[in-house]
Amino acid sequence: MTAAADLVLTNAEVHTLGSPDETHEAVAVRDGEVVRVGRAFDVELLVGVETRVVDCEGRVVLPGFIDAHTHLPMVGRSLVHADLSAADSAAEAVELLRERAAEVERGNGGDGDGTGGGTGDDETADGADWVLGYGYDESTWDESRYLTRDDLDAVSESLPVVAFREDLHTAGVNSVVLDRYADEMPDSGVQTAGGVDLSEGDGDGEPAAEPTGVVVEGAVDVLREATEPGREEMTELVRAAQAYATARGVTGVHDMVRGSRAPEVYRDLADADELALRVRINYWSDHLDALREVGLRTNHGGESRGDLVAVGAVKTFTDGSFGGRTAKLTEPYADAAADPDAADDETGQWVVDPEELRELVADADGSGYQLTAHAIGDAAIDAVLDAYEETDDPGASRHRVEHVELASDEAIERFAEAGVVASVQPNFLKWADEGGLYDARLGERRLRTNRFRDLLDAGVPLAFGSDCMPLGPLLGVDLATDHPNPDQSLTVTEALRAYTSGAAYAGFDEDRLGTVAVGTAADLVVLDESPWETDSIRDVAVSMTVVDGRVVFERD
Repeated sequence: MTAAADLVLTNAEVHTLGSPDETHEAVAVRDGEVVRVGRAFDVELLVGVETRVVDCEGRVVLPGFIDAHTHLPMVGRSLVHADLSAADSAAEAVELLRERAAEVERGNGGDGDGTGGGTGDDETADGADWVLGYGYDESTWDESRYLTRDDLDAVSESLPVVAFREDLHTAGVNSVVLDRYADEMPDSGVQTAGGVDLSEGDGDGEPAAEPTGVVVEGAVDVLREATEPGREEMTELVRAAQAYATARGVTGVHDMVRGSRAPEVYRDLADADELALRVRINYWSDHLDALREVGLRTNHGGESRGDLVAVGAVKTFTDGSFGGRTAKLTEPYADAAADPDAADDETGQWVVDPEELRELVADADGSGYQLTAHAIGDAAIDAVLDAYEETDDPGASRHRVEHVELASDEAIERFAEAGVVASVQPNFLKWADEGGLYDARLGERRLRTNRFRDLLDAGVPLAFGSDCMPLGPLLGVDLATDHPNPDQSLTVTEALRAYTSGAAYAGFDEDRLGTVAVGTAADLVVLDESPWETDSIRDVAVSMTVVDGRVVFERD
């Protein structure tokens, strides 16, 4: 006799998102696995006394979304600290930071977030009472400028204040931070009036100009390390972030981790049966020796369906971002010459230079690790492909390039020939409209960014993620299907696959995740409306999210 199901979703429009995309009326789940998909009558034969039956009332059921590029603790930080994405101007951002400063000064840390300067695990790296804000995007403001020392001195003259730009490649700091970390921040990362590096001096050993409080790249890393939360705070951040993610239909993430307690916390929560999504941890390259020492390799953990935490790739940078003019281009930025605050190098900068990148790729690939490299500008993308092509089989290793924002025709052909995964973020298209950030930075090149159609048509494995700017798969699907360059738009089905089976492939999970089929893991999302039949996919509500057969989100 066939055992009863634990969960049955019926009276639904179930899209398998396989090839082809078949539709069915119901799906049954047992022990975390899909055991039947088909007509409601056939599936309901598995209903037993203890089976939970959900009448979906015609709603759409899809495989759960996998965000192939996240920083999940950063989502938690935006929820717990000052959320600067809500600011429509520099003045509003400053006011949000003032409110946060008042919370810190009262000593309550704001909802118990652990930044109140306590002791032990609750401390940040230096134990300071930091006032932190995340997610501002000056390109959406009428006065498009970075937050500066003058802005943040108005927040507090006694507490360290940091406002991180949405891309995390640029931040604004107050005088307290500049004074405290002057000796640790690389001169090339501290901007002064006219974009002059502090290292360039006036000839008498003095700085050429006073720092503006705007810092980029390596200097931001100093702040990241100083404000890294302890284990207790990290637990609260992850709890908040996973609740936010599952409410948006996310059932798995590929989290980019560096110098963080997050891997420990993910495993703690998994052991306590409190982790609500699958986590594939992509460790930064400075963890490579430690990974080798403890014997962790790509795909360790997560081999069986119920294992929620797995080891992913080794992650590295090459360049920076368009927002900070640090993405590495072959041709100058369109607005560099006209901006007195632009960096000296009008084509951006290397965060990891090509030679160092080649050495890292050879080392990690030789030890059996998947590689994933941040590359936004066309010069950076070419450098990563150069390094990958020197390995034995980059396609079999599923080496990845993160972002791939400005790829040439030749680069796309090289992706396809080598089998390299393009891990891209469709929500970045919010900057690609006429008059937007890409237009300012790149001019006519904005229409050659994020070439999803060309990548897919060339046969390049395409995985969607958000980079938490913001986290939201349906927003990404909406933007990918309405590209500012219509020639690069995807169909709804193609975009959904990039957020499901495409992301699963990037994590070696295509046999068990990314489609709704008998034998796959029961990671599912129920949508109130059909994304194929709405004018605004981003506004479609998530009704239910299921991970490993367990309902982890359900809207009242």
